[in-house]
Amino acid sequence: MFTLAVMAAGLGSRFGGTKQLARVGPNGEAFLDFAIADAQAAGADRVVLIVRSDIEADVQQHFASRGGLPGDLAVSYVRQDEHGPARPKPWGTAHAVLSASEAMAGPFVVCNADDYYGPGAYAALARAMQTMAQNEARLCAYPLGHTLPADGAVTRGVCQVEGDRLVGIVEQAGISRADNPLPEQTLVSMNLWAFSPGFLDALRVGFADFLEEHRQSPAAEYLLPHAVAAQMHRGALTVRVVTTGEKWIGVTNPADLEAARRALRSR
Repeated sequence: MFTLAVMAAGLGSRFGGTKQLARVGPNGEAFLDFAIADAQAAGADRVVLIVRSDIEADVQQHFASRGGLPGDLAVSYVRQDEHGPARPKPWGTAHAVLSASEAMAGPFVVCNADDYYGPGAYAALARAMQTMAQNEARLCAYPLGHTLPADGAVTRGVCQVEGDRLVGIVEQAGISRADNPLPEQTLVSMNLWAFSPGFLDALRVGFADFLEEHRQSPAAEYLLPHAVAAQMHRGALTVRVVTTGEKWIGVTNPADLEAARRALRSR
């Protein structure tokens, strides 16, 4: 059993609305509906929805309109903007996870609310978590070719891997199907992680250090890959890479919606 932490507090500035609730599935599902169903099938018994105060009611109404969440799931809502210093922009994905720490129980999986990862990805992570030590984490990585949209360029976190051990993630921008400088089997991170509870203590320390430097910045973000990298650099965390043959589906702009709907209909 594990907790699924769904990061749903993003602003969706390029999308121009609440991308987390965009209806993309053939039955009106949002991406987070697939995440919850697939994680529960893999063994999740608790879901923590990390939201902003201004969209919490909309998220709750979304689930109510679909008949509610499964009754055998423990569900919590966490308002990220109520944790840490107030500012319009959320403090980033690592802060999102930290803000949910009191609602967590045991090992947990972290995902974005606006990405489709596929049931095989959650199943692979769940299997890998069975042998995960307290000083370890798991990252589910995708072949780059399985993450590129039909049109437009994207930024991807290219994984540097030795054996099955992650040694670094390098952000590479401007990748598209028409202009891809990397082999399509290159492993990339789409922010689907599994952690032991002790990682939350590292996030507390890391966020305090982050605020020392960036408290007055309106745009700086405490990001999960950076927090993981800091612990890896200290020798306090080992990350094992789990691969999946699933194809990622997501949207960045409103124009991406129809392509995402077609892809999900074909599943």
